[in-house]
Amino acid sequence: MNNANEIINHAKSEMDKACDSLKKALARIRAGRAVPEILDSVLVSNYGNMVNISHIASINIPDARTITIKPWDKKMISEIEQAISHSKVGLVPTNNGEMIIIKLPPMTEERRKILVKQVKEDGEHSKVVVRNIRKACKETLSDLENISEDEVKIMEKQLQEVTNNYISKVDSIMGDKETDLMTV
Repeated sequence: MNNANEIINHAKSEMDKACDSLKKALARIRAGRAVPEILDSVLVSNYGNMVNISHIASINIPDARTITIKPWDKKMISEIEQAISHSKVGLVPTNNGEMIIIKLPPMTEERRKILVKQVKEDGEHSKVVVRNIRKACKETLSDLENISEDEVKIMEKQLQEVTNNYISKVDSIMGDKETDLMTV
């Protein structure tokens, strides 16, 4: 990167990635409704390779509190069931011989508060990432040749405005998820 505008654009691009990463992380937190993303972190052994459940089965949501998993190879039912049971998602699968059914229990107030705490931790992590991007770009700006100190200060101010916008965006993403979690 040889000019200040490229550095600012690079910062925006990296900060967008941080926000997208936060959205994906928060999508995995269940808010009382069944969503396929809950199972994204569960890996199943398939012929010696660890793969995501969605690569070996179809995942459906027949109602707000039920997830059904129908493997394309029926031999995989027990593997999938064990992987879900041993994962950290906290779900209990049942097997009817053809598919796996997961009934989501109603969320308690205590569980909701724990999940809101996790949302805040994930959000704070994203804010740290955004600030680290700002720091790295600020260092790159000050290392530029053929640019005056005044221009560097102006670009640093622009970079800070971009950073503030992305911090606000992270706060908004966190607020939406917290509202979603606390809605009964």
